[in-house]
Amino acid sequence: MHNDTRRPFRDAQEDVEAIREVPDTPQTRAPAYRLAFADPEFLWRDELRPVRLQLELMKPELVMKEFGIDSTIVLFGSARIPEPARRGEAATETLADYTRYYDEARKFARLITEKSQRNGKHHVIVTGGGPGIMEAGNRGAAEAGGVSIGLNIVLPHEQAPNPYITPDLCFNFHYFGIRKMHFLLRAAAIAIFPGGFGTLDEMFEALTLIQTERMDPVPFLLFGRAFWEKVINWEALAEAGTISRADLDLFTFVETAEEALAVIERWTSKG
Repeated sequence: MHNDTRRPFRDAQEDVEAIREVPDTPQTRAPAYRLAFADPEFLWRDELRPVRLQLELMKPELVMKEFGIDSTIVLFGSARIPEPARRGEAATETLADYTRYYDEARKFARLITEKSQRNGKHHVIVTGGGPGIMEAGNRGAAEAGGVSIGLNIVLPHEQAPNPYITPDLCFNFHYFGIRKMHFLLRAAAIAIFPGGFGTLDEMFEALTLIQTERMDPVPFLLFGRAFWEKVINWEALAEAGTISRADLDLFTFVETAEEALAVIERWTSKG
């Protein structure tokens, strides 16, 4: 979004345009002559990593602020769970059975977005921007006629953002850490569907921030009690004393979109 605030100093973009008109000489062709902020090779240097980290933090923050995004509902889950119509493409029989979670994620995002339409840019769905459960979240928001956010990341294998993300709110990241910050900076609730390493990483990061009071508590919804109790022995952690029993109250198991929505509404009504 263009900033119309007038400044007494010459605009940086004007200088980028002007430098294209300078005479072509050995001096002007040399890398040293490039404007530092318009020199990709300079910005890619190891010594500039702090600057790149700052840029990845600031760009989505400024865009979302200008777009008016006040709060988000975070949706995590496996990229490998297809929609039910494509269950035959699932790699395992279990994944084929989990296509029901695609539908629940899609419905959950649609219900959340239908309600948020009455409140401007509150409770906007944000996903990792990829396929599977992430696609379902953005898709449900689009079907409700609302916007949604996608936080994609560059991976070794080509991954395009799913087509349901609002284009102006589709971001791409190099740094996992900065991406995870943006998931939680505006989070009013976190919904987690069955997933793998990435989903587990995101779940435990958020739980740790809440447990250690580095982040305010929010409705923390785990879709599919059977899955989560099979892959994680929560009771064993409490019995061993590696977490307190009260930590088991940081999250709630739900099975349906309606259940999840009811938890969020109860939380909101209690302030």
